[in-house]
Amino acid sequence: MSEQDSQTETYAVEERIPTPTEFVALRDATGLPPRSREGVERGLPNSVFGVVVVHEPTRETVGMGRIVGDGGTVFQIGDMAVHPDHQRQGLGAKIIEALLAYLDREAPPDSYVNLVADVDGFYEQFGFEEVRPDSKGMYLRTE
Repeated sequence: MSEQDSQTETYAVEERIPTPTEFVALRDATGLPPRSREGVERGLPNSVFGVVVVHEPTRETVGMGRIVGDGGTVFQIGDMAVHPDHQRQGLGAKIIEALLAYLDREAPPDSYVNLVADVDGFYEQFGFEEVRPDSKGMYLRTE
C-alpha cells in the first residue's frame, strides 16, 4: 500500500470479539503462535471485552485485541494484532486505547491489568511497566 493510499483509507473500531475465523487469520498473518480451532471456539466467548478494526472499503477485519480475566480483580490484555498490510497507521494504538477505555469504565479499583509484550516500547506509552525485578513472567504451553 502506498503512502497516498494509506492517507485515504478509513477504519472503524468495533467493540466486539473477533470471530474464530478472523482470530485465526489475524494470528496467522501477523506470525503469532497458532491456537487450535477447538481452543479458539471455546475461548473467545469467555472474553471479558474485545475490539476489532475493520477496513471500511473492504469490510475486512484487519486488527484485534481482547481482554480476558475474571472481570473483577485480574484482567489480561492479549491477542493484539494488526494485519501487516495495515500496520504503521496507528491502529494498534486505537485498539489499546479502546481496551483501556473499557477498563477505565468497568474495572474496580486496585484491579491488576497485565499483558505479555512482544513489541518493545509500544505498551510503555500507555502506562505499562515491566514487572521485573518484583516478578517475572512465565508460561506453559499444553500439547
